[in-house]
Order: sequence, then C-alpha cells, then structure tokens
Amino acid sequence: MNASGSAPLGANSEVGQLRAVLLHRPGDELKRLTPRNNDQLLFDGLPWVDRAQEEHDAFADLLRSRGVEVLLLSDLLTETLGASGAARIHGIGAAVDPRKLGHTLAQELAAHLRGVPADELSTILTAGMTFDELPVAANTASLVRRMHHGGDFVIDPLPNLLFTRDSSFWIGPRVAITSLALPARVRETSLTDIIYAHHPRFRGARRAYESHTAPVEGGDVLLLAPGVVAVGVGERTTPAGAEALARSVFEDELAHTVLVVPIAQARASMHLDTVCTMVDHDAVVMYPIIQDTLSAFTIHREDKGVSIRGADPFLTAAAEAMGIGKLRVIDTGLDNVTAEREQWDDGNNTLALAPGVVVAYERNVETNARLEASGIEVLRIAGSELGSGRGGPRCMSCPVARDPL
Repeated sequence: MNASGSAPLGANSEVGQLRAVLLHRPGDELKRLTPRNNDQLLFDGLPWVDRAQEEHDAFADLLRSRGVEVLLLSDLLTETLGASGAARIHGIGAAVDPRKLGHTLAQELAAHLRGVPADELSTILTAGMTFDELPVAANTASLVRRMHHGGDFVIDPLPNLLFTRDSSFWIGPRVAITSLALPARVRETSLTDIIYAHHPRFRGARRAYESHTAPVEGGDVLLLAPGVVAVGVGERTTPAGAEALARSVFEDELAHTVLVVPIAQARASMHLDTVCTMVDHDAVVMYPIIQDTLSAFTIHREDKGVSIRGADPFLTAAAEAMGIGKLRVIDTGLDNVTAEREQWDDGNNTLALAPGVVVAYERNVETNARLEASGIEVLRIAGSELGSGRGGPRCMSCPVARDPL
C-alpha cells in the first residue's frame, strides 16, 4: 500500500491479485440507443438500461466483496472536472467539434459548457447532447442549428464507455492511453486521458504509450507474463499500432517480448480477448476453433534494436516467451455449436481476480463447467443486458492495480 492507503498502481500480468479496477456504470448514454443508431454505435440490440445497471452493480459488488477497490469512471470524471480548469477545457474541446457544428455554434456551446456544474458536464460528455437540448436559441445565426432535426446529436453519446478495458491499460507501473479505431469510440480516450492527467488518485502516474494515429485497443492487449505482451491485430488494432506499441514498451523497458497475433477481422472476434484470456499464470481459456490456427509474430528486444520471427503457432510462441513448457488450454465447448455460441456470448472474456479465480458470465454454462473441472474458481455474474454491446467481464474492467507476479 502507498501512503494514502491505496494499492500501488500498475500491473505486470493478467492474473496477479486484483487490488483496484476502473469500471463505468451504464448511464444515460445507453438510453440514447435507438433502432436507427444502435449499429452505428456498435450495439447489437437495445439494452434494458435499468437491468443493465442492476447487473453492473452486482458485478461491482462482487469485486468489492473480494477486496477490490472499485473506481467508477463517472465519479472520477466529475471530480476531475470540478477541480481542474484544464481538464474541463480539454473535455469540452474534444466534444465540441467545429467541423460538425460550424464556428458560430461551436463557440456558443463551448462557452455555455464552461459554466455548467461538474456533474452536469460529466453527464453531457458521456451521454451526449441533442439539438433539442441545446441551450442556444433555434433562431441563432447558425445554419447548422436551423438545418438539423431536434433529435440529432450535437455531441455524440459514448455507450461503449462501459468497456473501460479499451481506452487505457496498465503495463508495469505505467498507463497506456490507446487510440480507438471506430468513430463511435474515438472520444472515449479524451475522458480517460483527463482523468489520468488530473485526478489526484493518479497523481504522478507516468505514461507508457500514447497513440494518436495507429489504432491500438486495450482489448487486444494481454499481459501474458512479466515482460511478455500479446497484441491482437484485426478489426480494431492495426499492424502499425502493434509495432508502435512494441517499440514503445521496449524503449521504456516494460517488456522484452511482444507477440503480435493476427485475428479475424470480424464482429465476433473484434479483440484478442474475445477468443483468449488468461485464467491462471499458466492457463488460458480459448475458443477451440482457432486453437490450432492462431499464430504469432515474435518481436524481441535486442541490444541494437529488435528482431521479428514468425509467424509461429501462438501457443508454442507464448509458452516459449513466458519461459514455461506448455500453456494449459481450457476451451469453450465440446462441440462446435456450443463453442461458437459461448464465444459469441463472451465465454472467453473472463476477468481474473487472482491466479485461478475468474469472473465470468453465468450464461456460458459449458465454458464455466470446463473451467471449474480444470481447477479454476468461477464467480458468475448476470450479463443478459450488459452483453448487448459484445463485451464480458474483462472488457468491462480496466485493472489499475494488481500484485506483481
């Protein structure tokens, strides 16, 4: 523990004892989803928001019952906006886009937002704002204001903020701010950025990597072992992003090996953690259909630069990099249909609270049974509504403090 009584920030694995985690409780941003915009906003359906909040509260309570400090993004954001003028200016600047609103309307809206209370501004930055909600009169000298429909968004909502894993991740004692690939999610990193930069809980935290160009998303990054990082490349993270991340963590001596893992560019496997997550220091839960075909390029830090080898079978390359004989593999089903169904329902997307202890969605009955048969303790949570954005317990959590392995 540090002087404030909080766990030291940082993580060097996926399975070290979890001490503190960043979550985002579903809020008004989910109420913005409609049949017209849910695809664009990356949701497969319209969640029942009250039930999603109940499910998320139960998830947070489970973590607290296991001694985990739960940090809620909205609370941190409100506290940050209330205490820091620079954070307020940064958040407003990222949300109010003159290219979309025109110079006149953007100026008027930014001026208004600079004066609203911190809790109201926090809600606007996460849940967005429609033209009907604009504090600017309809007859203002703004063509944009006059030509948009009232329900159109002046500031887009961020319903995927629920998945805090993607916009930042910790590697060693440092935090990496990512670059999200799809337009619906780009602004999420502006909120995590100002929290890490200005909130007292993260005072003194150093950055590991910041990308404003080549996309890297936290769901594609697995800390396989101290010094060993796997990065999925597919729908969200690009080869350029993976290479930039590798070179950055090598330069900062946060890792000695990075495995770059090509995955299918498909909704069902949008991130590496949708097909594979760590459940123990030497074990993964994995989608069996890709077990024999998943490969990896091994980037290794050398005295005079880097070496790149491969592609080799992922499981072989991972075990070699981790310095173990073989990775234990627990798969998601005995037959292809069950495996495919439970992979789609985030059966592979578990959150480890400690070696051999994971949180998983209760609906993935076969996967959970197979985990338990392999000696893994499974803590089940409901996810009927939370899962509508395609994300499980790992997606919904950004560990900010784990005990080192």
